[in-house]
Amino acid sequence: MPPLTWLTADNQDFPAVERAFAEPNGLLAAGGDLRPQRLLSAYRQGIFPWFSPGQPILWWSPDPRTVLHPSDLHVSRSMRKLMRQTHLRVEFDRNFPAVIAACAAPRQGASGTWITETMQSAYIALHRLGHAHCVEVYQDEQLVGGLYGIALGRVFFGESMFSRIDNASKLAFITLVQQLEQWGFELIDCQMPTDHLFSLGASSLPRAQFSAELARLCPAGAPSAWGGTLR
Repeated sequence: MPPLTWLTADNQDFPAVERAFAEPNGLLAAGGDLRPQRLLSAYRQGIFPWFSPGQPILWWSPDPRTVLHPSDLHVSRSMRKLMRQTHLRVEFDRNFPAVIAACAAPRQGASGTWITETMQSAYIALHRLGHAHCVEVYQDEQLVGGLYGIALGRVFFGESMFSRIDNASKLAFITLVQQLEQWGFELIDCQMPTDHLFSLGASSLPRAQFSAELARLCPAGAPSAWGGTLR
């Protein structure tokens, strides 16, 4: 097994994703920083940061990759009924810092968070540059669910979601996918597999095929108008 690649602040180049470890699946490099240029370069190559407090920045590119093609979205009958009857309101990009802070909050049965203050600051900077976006679910004026991620070309890279009431994060995700399909997005990166994502239509894509899709879709233009009320 080749040694882990260590990045420096001056070196923006990642190793080829094929060099990622098989165990732990996808670990590619460590170190570097979370400046916008490095983060955007990473996402375009199918690489994302994920690390715990006290660790160096760790960069990952797992194989296979969990993805969702918007046209494959599955909405259950019960969820379709809830969406018709709900009084919850869905908005885009109204309060990105609040969404990422909520995603970083401790979860039931878990201690700590990988969305550190440094990570939050990095993605807020990407949001201000127009690359990071969020979906928010409101009950009256109370934020009760949402998610955030990165949009590059016709790809949306999902990062994290949260829910303070039943089905709020699912409503955010479904609304996002439906809107992305209208805007011409072709791929949603879900990163790691979960039964929940597969129940919504996600599938596994070999890393080589995922990289080829990114090379085709990230440079492509995608009409979009982030912001405003969706539901």
